[in-house]
Amino acid sequence: MKSYIDLIQQSFEFPTMEFNVEDNQLLFNNVPLMDIINEHGTPLKLTYLPKIGEHIENARMFFRNAFKRHNYKGTYTYCYCTKSSHFSFVLEEALKHNIHIETSSSYDIPIIRELYRTGHITKSTYILANGFKRPLYTQYLSELINEGFNAIPILDNLKEIESYEQLTNAETVNFGIRIATDEEPNFAFYTSRLGIRYNDVLDLYKEKIKPNPRFNLKMLHFFINTGIKDSAYYWSELTRFMFKYCEMQKICPELDSIDIGGGLPIQTSLTSNYDYQQMVDEIVENIQWICNKNNVPVPHIFTEFGSYTVGESGAVMYKVIDKKLQNDKELWYMIDGSFITHLPDSWGMNQKYIMMPINNWDNPYQKVNLGGLTCDSQDFYNTEMHSSDLYLPIFTEDETQYIGFFHTGAYQESLGGYGGIQHCLIPAPKHVLIDRDEEGAIVTRVFADAQDSESMLKILGYGRDRAFVEKKMEKLQEEPRPEEVAEVEEKGAVAKKAEKRQLIQK
Repeated sequence: MKSYIDLIQQSFEFPTMEFNVEDNQLLFNNVPLMDIINEHGTPLKLTYLPKIGEHIENARMFFRNAFKRHNYKGTYTYCYCTKSSHFSFVLEEALKHNIHIETSSSYDIPIIRELYRTGHITKSTYILANGFKRPLYTQYLSELINEGFNAIPILDNLKEIESYEQLTNAETVNFGIRIATDEEPNFAFYTSRLGIRYNDVLDLYKEKIKPNPRFNLKMLHFFINTGIKDSAYYWSELTRFMFKYCEMQKICPELDSIDIGGGLPIQTSLTSNYDYQQMVDEIVENIQWICNKNNVPVPHIFTEFGSYTVGESGAVMYKVIDKKLQNDKELWYMIDGSFITHLPDSWGMNQKYIMMPINNWDNPYQKVNLGGLTCDSQDFYNTEMHSSDLYLPIFTEDETQYIGFFHTGAYQESLGGYGGIQHCLIPAPKHVLIDRDEEGAIVTRVFADAQDSESMLKILGYGRDRAFVEKKMEKLQEEPRPEEVAEVEEKGAVAKKAEKRQLIQK
């Protein structure tokens, strides 16, 4: 029977730039994963920080090459959308590469202020503020604008601009408008609930932006929920958007930028083979062709890449803790974690990831199902992107099997409720950051230990009165017991009666 490594090598072009096998064990970006497991145990989350900068610089190269090839006269600006992962280690690593930021919530703004306080950004850093904005969000943005930050609210509804009319006092306030695109044909709705209808964009500019001497429309925002794809749907929506840009630019000369939301795809299977350069070339070529056709200058291009920035930096590793044959043909490998809580995209959206064993690559393989620890019947993983079956090495009772899920770095912690209460009280796993020093040597540090029961009890309210109870117990221990008090009182009463009798006798 063939070994697992034979299966992989006959199914894919393997090894890859990212994955390799040495001594029967898997390497991820040349990091020996068994060494990490032996030190930190499982379940375990990893973030390989150099991958973040690698993707940022690759995207810049793709656009630089496309601009040169097509003699494109605009500029390119890379923004990271924080909703993909708000963690400090992600933003600080990305900001080392001179990027800019896209936000989606009022609670992003305190993060912006902290990054400014620590010197990771300056007031010239672009802050593209997306999302449906409630009063606190518009208040925070107005404060940033008044203080001279380069914040650009992307208007999402017709009334939003009224907040900036009341709250801003800066000489110039730059705006973007998010246009409500049509959803993918198989989506539940025809048009996105976010953004402003095509038919309302011109009126919004004429009635609310143009009459105000402090206001400028600088950007139109294009967002496709599926991300950039080489599909008729994507190119049709981009073309429609660009014709609207040209229409608006003719009456609004200060409009000079577009934001292409919905980023480049990431690899979710070893079969994924995206030609990123070709995708970017076609985007730039289409934008330029439509602008030339309409005799307007080409716009500066902003992108807001989230999953592409951080997704491929992440991995989750588990130990197989049991094998269960539930009928004649369904074999379950039970893991020491949960897909519902640790990889919620795999459960909620049927998202697939690159899944491979960490060890035992020379062992023969078999078809398996992977089961999580929760009591929910949906806590399983049994197919891959390229196959309806899942295969892993066969291992004996005296062997231990570890498995890994890769390219999990975007959204999982926020969707799973990091550090909070999750299904069946499954704790958040330990999280280790992997970096390289100036000589290229591997450096690791623990970002967070595994969640403990104390933190869960506190969230659930069981620890709220603990301090009060402890103080009460200490006080009771210092005070005499009730029976001792009664004894003292009884002795005092007897003494008083004796004293009274003595007075009467006198």
